[in-house]
Amino acid sequence: MKGYLVVFFTQQNRKHGEVSVASFILEEAKKLGVRGATLFSGKEGFGHDGRYHADNFFELEDPPVQVSMALSPEECDNLLNLFNEEGLRVFYTKSEIEFGFTSES
Repeated sequence: MKGYLVVFFTQQNRKHGEVSVASFILEEAKKLGVRGATLFSGKEGFGHDGRYHADNFFELEDPPVQVSMALSPEECDNLLNLFNEEGLRVFYTKSEIEFGFTSES
């Protein structure tokens, strides 16, 4: 199947309403019928504003997280439109991919 690999970048403690942005992304993707998504916790990084984010013994500065999913073009449009309607501003990357399973079973 042709589609997109979409990766959303945020921080562990960033909220949208009462839930974390990462949880909101996962919940909404599932509601829209997305077949799967993965949440990755980052060790450290910095954002577009230059702020440092880390999760280590000496610094607990709102660690980075990524939510990654393979989407059909329709799923991608639906998810990004929903986030726009919700007023969710989050950085993402979108790459064209081919995806599927290696066997029938």
